[in-house]
Amino acid sequence: MSESEIDALVFDVLGTLVDEPAGIRAGVRQLVPALDDFGVEKLVALWQRHIEREQQRVLYGDRPYLASDALDREAARVVAEAAGVEEPGAVAELALAGRRLPPWPDTVAGLARLAERFPLIGLSNASRTALLGLNAHAGLRWHQALSAEDARSYKPDPAVYQLAVAVSGRPPERLLMVAAHAWDLRAAQALGLRTAYVARPVGDPPASSDRFDLYADDLAGLAAQLGA
Repeated sequence: MSESEIDALVFDVLGTLVDEPAGIRAGVRQLVPALDDFGVEKLVALWQRHIEREQQRVLYGDRPYLASDALDREAARVVAEAAGVEEPGAVAELALAGRRLPPWPDTVAGLARLAERFPLIGLSNASRTALLGLNAHAGLRWHQALSAEDARSYKPDPAVYQLAVAVSGRPPERLLMVAAHAWDLRAAQALGLRTAYVARPVGDPPASSDRFDLYADDLAGLAAQLGA
């Protein structure tokens, strides 16, 4: 794929550009400093399962839409209860862990390099407020950051990807969706976007049946393939 075929890059954020489990892990350690590594990982997994399950319930119409802030507060209460912590201030602090996610080592430099050639659009399931905090904490550079909150849904709902298409003012095939999650790319692909898989330790690897346009080990590799 040549640079001339793409007018803008659309980036997933959680997992693709920032290490989501690491941020939640840090929040859990702050909540329960004496907990061993095994206990911490159990609580991180509990948080992740709650978020995934409740987003799915929203997608299937089993509960009204709630922004990611509300789901994070729910997850924090679930984790705190499992850890035996009842202090409201500590639970509220844990709920903010989803906004304090560290970038992957190549993220900041990779975005800066790609931004020299392409408009960059962030497209996240994080709420508008959470996305603002997350972008500031991780030092992410965007020309436009879009939240699934504007579609009152969550990826992989097509309405979320349509936000990027509408903002860009370009046909879907002129946009390149970049993500570490194959499920994310499949949904974008179904709407007509081009796709690029970037490998991350916490991502969802492609299946043998997947056919994405580009595959890269990191953002530097992606930039090289795009001639940036």
